[in-house]
Amino acid sequence: MKLKVAYWVVTGLVSLSASVSAFLYLSAAPNMVLAFEHLGYPDYFRNMLGIAKLLGVVALWAPVPRTLREWAYAGFVIDFIAAAVSHIAMGDPVGTAVAPVVVLTLALTSHQLWHRLSAGVEATPVAHPVGA
Repeated sequence: MKLKVAYWVVTGLVSLSASVSAFLYLSAAPNMVLAFEHLGYPDYFRNMLGIAKLLGVVALWAPVPRTLREWAYAGFVIDFIAAAVSHIAMGDPVGTAVAPVVVLTLALTSHQLWHRLSAGVEATPVAHPVGA
């Protein structure tokens, strides 16, 4: 039971982060438009990334084929790594790379928990007495 709760909480945090950023990208929030310009990305990339993030969130929560969910996780991992690297490459303060790395860690944790749940593995195995 603890494994399921951990999975849903961590996946919820990843989904919340991706959904909020997708909303900000697609609504052309001024700070996001400026951030993408600063990083040297074209405006259409911001919109494309927003749509991809929303599709990824749907793939995490909907009953979709396993491969599609794996693609969603892969997309999130690539996105969060690219975000951190982009900020560092532009000479931004290292602190700007912390948020993507935190969400990357959450996404990787969610992925591992999903695999454990899919395999039917609980968080803590039950020890049986010797000779029982």
